[in-house]
Amino acid sequence: MITRKISFLGLLVALSSLALVPQAEANKPDRIGPLLNDPARESEFMDWGLGMFVHWSHDSQIGSVISHSMVGASDKYLDRMIHELPKTFNPKKYNADEWMEIAKVAGAKYMVFTTKHHNGFCMWDTETTEFNIMNTPYGKDIVKDYVDACRRSGLKVGLYFSPEDFLYLRGIGETIRRVGTSGKEKEGLTKYNIRQLDELFENYGEIDMIFFDGRDQADLVQYIHQKYPKCIVTRGEMTTPEQNLPKTPLPGPWESCFTLGSQWQFKPTNERYKSGTKLINMLIETRAKGGNLLINMGPEPSGAIPFEQDRTFRELGMWMFINDEAIHDIRPGKVIGEDGVWYTQSKDGKSVYVFLTEFTGKKQWKLGERKQIVLKELKATRGTSISVLGQNDKVVEYQPKIVPTSRFKQVEEGLEISVVRAQRIYNDKKWPNTVVVKLDHVEFVK
Repeated sequence: MITRKISFLGLLVALSSLALVPQAEANKPDRIGPLLNDPARESEFMDWGLGMFVHWSHDSQIGSVISHSMVGASDKYLDRMIHELPKTFNPKKYNADEWMEIAKVAGAKYMVFTTKHHNGFCMWDTETTEFNIMNTPYGKDIVKDYVDACRRSGLKVGLYFSPEDFLYLRGIGETIRRVGTSGKEKEGLTKYNIRQLDELFENYGEIDMIFFDGRDQADLVQYIHQKYPKCIVTRGEMTTPEQNLPKTPLPGPWESCFTLGSQWQFKPTNERYKSGTKLINMLIETRAKGGNLLINMGPEPSGAIPFEQDRTFRELGMWMFINDEAIHDIRPGKVIGEDGVWYTQSKDGKSVYVFLTEFTGKKQWKLGERKQIVLKELKATRGTSISVLGQNDKVVEYQPKIVPTSRFKQVEEGLEISVVRAQRIYNDKKWPNTVVVKLDHVEFVK
């Protein structure tokens, strides 16, 4: 493409012109320069639907918020963070293949790992700074192991990278802060970040996506598009809500990222984790609105996955084992949902997936129980058929008198579906999570 031949200096000049446009337009998160994501790759990204974020750095040892405790910290604290903590970082239980195993079980299609967070500590073998994983008792390249494990498992390789760097700020005599620096760090820090990005992109093979987190992203986004055009930029180009979902659908692609608990990095005490049902319903809502969900895992300092996180991801995995076709390779419907219901549809529009989220949690559906639901936004056609994902519609275990055949009929109020929860998931026959109905050859009313 001719646009790929634009010089990097030319890109920076173009980006500087953003100062001349109205503020509301300049703040658009999804269009920040002349070079953009490849539309074909963005379409792939929308197919994936679910990714796993991993926040992990050397300060996981003390259970603090990742990086941010350095803002407002005393010189003594900073000296210990930079010079003392690396000397005890030795994640002997780190096994990237185990991370990939739980991600695949959970139904994730891609990973995103914090190669460098705001603290400036590099989790790879870098020549740009001594503040890196090689100068720890562990002394091995964590990013290399992570990338190799992604490829072995078939998961797409994503990197998180912070353009902000607290170590760099301290090194030039700036007070560490996220907002309100003098600006004298910008030119040097941009060059420093580009050196690091070149290491990451040239030493570890093809990178599928990058997530920039911090101010002054625009020049780095354009650099990636120019030099590594196959890489998808998520944050930095796409809309990426953090810890919330949009109230209305957004044009895709977009990605929402969430912690599983109250903190991105491992929090050893005082933590509150989301339930599996909460996580599943967040995923459903995200996909119905046209986005991807990036859910976070925070490994222990040892590298092991915390017990509580592992269990929640496996509950998600059980649900995805049954219902993944309603999450992967889909697009939002013309109507995203109605009371107690969310919709997605297959890319060819032939199938609509009906997520019956009303019957979850305390209102969970009993095994063998039939429910009738009227879908006001759908109507049947001559070719309409119905099924419940994961079920064969023939038998309910130990209940031979129940005939669990799924049915539908068009009524004045809409499309009435009649379905039975017929599959035994847990030993006690309970299942607190959403049942998904598949309707082929139906039409949206609107």
